[in-house]
Amino acid sequence: MASMALTPTLSKLQNARAIIGHTPLSSRVFLGAPTRPFQVGKRHLAMAIKEEARNAAGKGADAAKWAGQEAKNETDNAADEAMRKSKVMGDKVADAAQDMVGKAKETAQEAWGSVKDTTQKMKETVIGKAEESKEAIKDNVNRNMNTKN
Repeated sequence: MASMALTPTLSKLQNARAIIGHTPLSSRVFLGAPTRPFQVGKRHLAMAIKEEARNAAGKGADAAKWAGQEAKNETDNAADEAMRKSKVMGDKVADAAQDMVGKAKETAQEAWGSVKDTTQKMKETVIGKAEESKEAIKDNVNRNMNTKN
């Protein structure tokens, strides 16, 4: 009878993937139970999905905010660099213009000095010639007067 009661149990254990271990003094049965899927209520699942979506949206908003800030920083840096370069170029242009003005002033002063020198030489030459002519005329007049007398 004991063997008849054990037979249906053994067939059930074999279907359940049981391992039966026998030793001379004892017998042991190890059952391998299949895992059951975790059962979650629909409401709890919906709340979990909603929370996950909220977290994802928050992360997306944070990422968008960070990307916007990065874009703003890059734009600010580019604008600052452009202003710095413009200032440097403006300073170079101003320096070049100042150098050109200085050279033009120097050239004008040299030209004016040359004109003054030339004018002075002309004056001296004309005055010298005029005095020579005056002396020559005086000598002629004196000779003519002496010859008449």
